[in-house]
Amino acid sequence: MRWLIIFLVSLGLAGSVWWFTRPQPVKVLLEPVSRGNVRATVSNTRVGTVEACSRARMSPSMPGIVASLPVKEGDKVERGQVLMEIWVEDLKAEQARAEADILATTRQAEEACARAAGALREADRIRGLAARKLLAQEALDNAETLKDATRAQCAATRAAIGTARARREVILQQIEKARLRAPFAGVVAEINAKLGEFITPSPTGIPTLPAVDLIDMSCLYVSAPIDEIDAPRIRPGMSACVSLDAFEGKRCGALVRRVAPFVLEREKQARTVEVEVEMTRPEDLAALLPGYSADIEVLIDERENVLRIPSEAVIKGSEVLTRDAASGRLIKKTFTPGVSNWEYTEVLEGLEEGTPIVTSIGRKGVEAGALTIEDDGSDDES
Repeated sequence: MRWLIIFLVSLGLAGSVWWFTRPQPVKVLLEPVSRGNVRATVSNTRVGTVEACSRARMSPSMPGIVASLPVKEGDKVERGQVLMEIWVEDLKAEQARAEADILATTRQAEEACARAAGALREADRIRGLAARKLLAQEALDNAETLKDATRAQCAATRAAIGTARARREVILQQIEKARLRAPFAGVVAEINAKLGEFITPSPTGIPTLPAVDLIDMSCLYVSAPIDEIDAPRIRPGMSACVSLDAFEGKRCGALVRRVAPFVLEREKQARTVEVEVEMTRPEDLAALLPGYSADIEVLIDERENVLRIPSEAVIKGSEVLTRDAASGRLIKKTFTPGVSNWEYTEVLEGLEEGTPIVTSIGRKGVEAGALTIEDDGSDDES
């Protein structure tokens, strides 16, 4: 009897030890192999920036006092519209004098040419008289000389008109240089000048603030760095999506407009290629401002209605963990992947639709052979 009691006690202790030390099942998240679309995309490695297709940071090409500033920040302007004028009253006075010189020279030319016409008629008359021996040869010579002299004076005064007009054109060009005109239709983003302030052009090689910063808001694009490994797959014309920190959701009505023909090296080991994606839909341009931070996602390939699994479930590129419903144990399976992105990976071979795939592979204890239960989201402590 004593031995029976000892045996039962030992059996109870062993059972208790097993019960409290038995392996606890690991909770896992499962998602079945399903059908859907898979898009292969390439994203930027560092944040990109919204840029304007046309942007002009302008300053007058001549120094002077700001005499007119007919626009303010935020104004929409048309191409050729005057944005700023430098004081040029002295040049306008010279222009008026040049106009007067042209008028005076024109009158002188009219007078000289009229005398030349009269001298020509007189020379013809005297030539006729000399031919009939009614006048001496000397009179004819004097008439011919006067004719030639007045003709030359007529030509000289006409040439002086051209010189005066050229002088006026030079003055007009100098006056025009004092006007800052919009090279394209756009929005005035910034003005760094005030009425009555003296401004000077930027010295060569020394950047300064522009007098007027003009932006064309009708054409915007995102410039973003793409890893050198992914860049060769991108071509102009490919579809792309843009995500902005300032707004929710993606704007997918975009196209690749340019892939830089050179590699950037901005960090120690980072080699990237600058890719530009243009926003083409008017609704995507609304409320968008140059300078916003943005990310791009270029569509490289797309598969429709194919078997797919969450990319977070993939191990070593071609392995997944599945759960045997009968035993609760995890089984490692190998499959053939196709097109993939951060969200889904296409399954070409190796898995069937509906097979439960473990997506929580980062949890402790999740490995082939582990005993598991499905995580239904409930709290054990509740």
